[in-house]
Amino acid sequence: MNDTLVVILILGLYFSPIFYQLVIVIKESKRGNKVPLKKFKRILKYSFLTLIPLVVTFAILTRINFLNYESPITYDRVDQITFENFRGLEFFKKSLYGNERFAYVVTTIETEIDDDSVSVKALFHPSRSFVYNSHSNSKELLSHEIYHFKITELFARKAKKKIVDLKSSSKNEVSKIISSSWRQERKFQSKYDYDTFHSYVFSEQKKYERDIDSLLNLLLEFEKPKVILNE
Repeated sequence: MNDTLVVILILGLYFSPIFYQLVIVIKESKRGNKVPLKKFKRILKYSFLTLIPLVVTFAILTRINFLNYESPITYDRVDQITFENFRGLEFFKKSLYGNERFAYVVTTIETEIDDDSVSVKALFHPSRSFVYNSHSNSKELLSHEIYHFKITELFARKAKKKIVDLKSSSKNEVSKIISSSWRQERKFQSKYDYDTFHSYVFSEQKKYERDIDSLLNLLLEFEKPKVILNE
């Protein structure tokens, strides 16, 4: 069934007592009876008071599954990640281009700027990442998602190199580098998905894997999160 129809059906059932009471109000108002109107207003009030926290909870769960929460994973544990770590919830999306073999990963670049140092690290967020089947044994699909994380790490290392190369490291300049790296990383992530068609184009997937691994090795000296700012 279409997801929109499911939502409409659920809301229709939820508000059915209100619709029923509304019919009674209309009938009784013609007879001059105002009592059902007061009852209708009371039902309407409590229905919305109940609905609002439910909607808020639903919205939060679609963003982060706090019911099955796992702390963000740093890049040094990248080789330990499996689909069991993909704990996010997806209430509506059931397939990707008609295929149920799909997943998505949420990664971020987290920073902390001090007076004499900057911490820039890539994080994988298990409770925001989703896989249709957590028991999937698709190595290709997992590899594709892992390389999303590696891309994030790559741009975190690039940012650290640019920060170290600065002749004068003001917090404003550092912030600009970090913001620029984040935008470039998001753009590259989209290109990666487009070129590999979410892992289905095997040759492109392998090409990206080789290139990303090579670039990560070139920036190996920036694998630690913290870099010292120049005087």
